[in-house]
Amino acid sequence: MSHQIRHWAAPTAAALLLVLAACSNGDAATPAATPAADQISTAYRLPENAYPESITVDPRTGDIYASNFLTGAVYRAKPGASQAETFLPAGTDGRRTANGVKVDAAGRLWVIDHTAGVAVYDTGTRALLARFDEPATGNPFLNDLAITPDGSVYLTDSGRPVVYRIGPDRLADAIAHGGHGGELQPYADLSGAKNPGAQTQMTLNGIAADTAGHYLLVVDMTNGDLYRVALGAQPAVSQVALHGGNALDGDGLELDADTLWIVHNKGNAVSRWHVTGDGANTELQHRVSDPTLDIPTSIVHAGGRALVTVSQFDKNGPYGPGTPAPFRIAEITRL
Repeated sequence: MSHQIRHWAAPTAAALLLVLAACSNGDAATPAATPAADQISTAYRLPENAYPESITVDPRTGDIYASNFLTGAVYRAKPGASQAETFLPAGTDGRRTANGVKVDAAGRLWVIDHTAGVAVYDTGTRALLARFDEPATGNPFLNDLAITPDGSVYLTDSGRPVVYRIGPDRLADAIAHGGHGGELQPYADLSGAKNPGAQTQMTLNGIAADTAGHYLLVVDMTNGDLYRVALGAQPAVSQVALHGGNALDGDGLELDADTLWIVHNKGNAVSRWHVTGDGANTELQHRVSDPTLDIPTSIVHAGGRALVTVSQFDKNGPYGPGTPAPFRIAEITRL
């Protein structure tokens, strides 16, 4: 199946990841209805056929960026705006799709194209600063990324159970040499920590870094497991204990101090967890589930608001039947 992921067109690949999520727990109980106190509203309107996959905030300006999985476009919404503008048009620098996006502390925008690699842009000039290529072998499917306080960038692979790392020195070297960063190299292999009872292969998706930069949390969306990667010269991988729930259909992650948010794409839900034991344990505190989230894929908190991408990957053309609603970024209270 990973071989098919490698060579199929972007819309089919997105559909396949949703199928994998659906197959992971076909008998799962229907999530509880959203409590009355939760409110879901539109934070930003997106252009037509946006199909947003990932969302991030520029820590310096508060600008919001969201990726379009279908075309590779990236949108930007400024604080106080209600409509997002196109920041990088579809097909920019040959990009055919856009998965994870993240803005680092220096104002550089990182954009994953799962068919090619990851590109780095200057948010002021929109200039391409550097590019790092996906591995040429192994049928990779680059998906999401996280940035630690030292400037290191870590990326997940949904085709293989590995995490890649791009250190600040490597980025600086790439920029100094015309942006040529070379091929990504595995940093951590998570396969050895897999739950023996898991029924399917790992499908790594969301990733988040703790505030101090000691560890990463990585979700396996098809088996509902969460993993901790202790950072260092020899990364150590262990499974995180999930108390009160699971990470089934886990997509985007966000971690702030001792609070973790998990976006559940097929479940049309977002859950909030309390993290203890330096990332070894988590306890479910709250879960919002609502069909209007329509395949949520990513979350970011900005200006005191919880912002979630409403992907609608189950609508229209190659994604499935039905006509999509106007594309948007949703805001959820109590998260």
